[in-house]
Amino acid sequence: MKLKLDENLSRHLKPILGSLGHDVTTAAEEGLLSQPDRAVATAARSEGRLLLTLDVEFADLRKLPPGGHPGVILFRPGAIGLRAVNRYVETFVRQTDLKSLAGCVVVVGRDRVRVRRP
Repeated sequence: MKLKLDENLSRHLKPILGSLGHDVTTAAEEGLLSQPDRAVATAARSEGRLLLTLDVEFADLRKLPPGGHPGVILFRPGAIGLRAVNRYVETFVRQTDLKSLAGCVVVVGRDRVRVRRP
C-alpha cells in the first residue's frame, strides 16, 4: 500500500512501515513541512497515497469527504511520546488490511475505530 506520513507523525515510522511492505513517503521528504493541509492532501491524492496523520483537520468530512481521495487515517492515541505514538500506529497498521480502507476517512481512537466509507 502507498502511504504518506504527515508532518505530525515521526519520520521514524517510515522504515517501520516500509518493513511491513508499504511504500512510504513523508511530507518532509516532499518539502511539505509547514504547508497548508490542503497541499499535503493534494499531494497524497495525486500520488494515490493513503494519508496517515495526527491532525484532526484531515478528518473533517466537509473538507475531505470519503471517496474524494485515496483515504485518510487519523490516529488519536491518547498517549504522549514519540515511542508510544509510533507503537500505536505500527500496531494498527500490522493488524489492519489497509486496502479495505481505500477512499475512507478513518479515526483510530483508544477504544474504537470509526470508518466513514464512500
